Amino acid sequence: MKNIAVIGAGTMGNGIAHTFAQFGYQVNLIDISQESLDRGMATITKNLDRMVTKEAISEDDKNTTLGNITTHTSIENGVKNVDLVVEAATENEDLKLKIFKQLDELCNQACILASNTSSISITKIAAATSRPAQVIGMHFMNPVPIMKLVEIIRGYNTSDEVCETIMELSKKLNKIPTEVNDYPGFVANRILMPMINESIETLYNGVGGVQEIDTVMKLGMAHPMGPLQLADFIGLDVCLSILNVMYDGFKNPKYAPCPLLANMVQAGKLGVKSSEGFYDYSESRKAEKVAKQFS
Repeated sequence: MKNIAVIGAGTMGNGIAHTFAQFGYQVNLIDISQESLDRGMATITKNLDRMVTKEAISEDDKNTTLGNITTHTSIENGVKNVDLVVEAATENEDLKLKIFKQLDELCNQACILASNTSSISITKIAAATSRPAQVIGMHFMNPVPIMKLVEIIRGYNTSDEVCETIMELSKKLNKIPTEVNDYPGFVANRILMPMINESIETLYNGVGGVQEIDTVMKLGMAHPMGPLQLADFIGLDVCLSILNVMYDGFKNPKYAPCPLLANMVQAGKLGVKSSEGFYDYSESRKAEKVAKQFS
C-alpha cells in the first residue's frame, strides 16, 4: 500500500496528507477548488518549516514530503489506481454518502475506503457502496502530524482483513491505532463532546467565565487545553454537528447542544477558523501563536 488519496484539503485533510507524505507515501490531495488546495499546501509547507526550525526534520525531508503530494481538483483523476482513500470532507452526512457512492464507482475493486468522520455511522456510509467490507473509519486527531491517536472504527460489515490492514498502516505512520465499534460519536467524541457541551452550559448558566472554566480544567484536571479553547480549535460548527449526530442517534437529552453553542454557530463565531469563538484570535491571540504551545 503506497498510493493514497485524501479528499478535502482543510485542517484535517492537509494534516492527513502531510503525515502520509512524510512517511514516504505518494499522496493525491483532492479538493473541489484550486484555492482550497493552495491553502492546504501552504499550511503543510508552514508546518514542515516549523519542524525544520525545531530540527525535527531536515530541509531535504521537507522537500521530499512536499514532492510526495500531488493536488487534484478532479476526484476521478485523484483516486485512479490508489490503494486507500481517506475522506476528510466537511462533517455532513449527505455529503459523505454522496462522496462514498462516487468513490465506489471510481476506485479499483481492491481499494479500501476510509472516512475521517468524527461521529457519522461508518455502517451507514458503507451502505452507500457495493463494498461495505472495505469501508472503515480512520479518525485522526488534530493536529494530525503531532497527535498519536487514530481511532479505528469498524462498521457492521468491515472485514477483519481490512481492519488489520488499517491498524498496521497506522502504526507505520508512527500512530497508535485504537479499535472501536460503530456507535454515534464512537469513543473519543462520545466522551469529549458532552464535556465540552457541559462547559458551554456552565458558561451559559453564569457559573463561571471562559477563562475561569478553562483554568479549572487545566489546573484541576491536568488538561493541556481548557474545553472552551479546545472547542474553538475543533470548530464550534463541528462540535454542534457532532452533538446533533449523537442526539439524533441516541435520542438522549444529555447530548442536546447548549443553546449558546447553537447561537454562536448561527452568528458565525466558529472559533479559530473565523478568528473568534470563546476567545478572540484576530489580533494578540493569533491562532498560530496559541497553537505553538501544543506543537
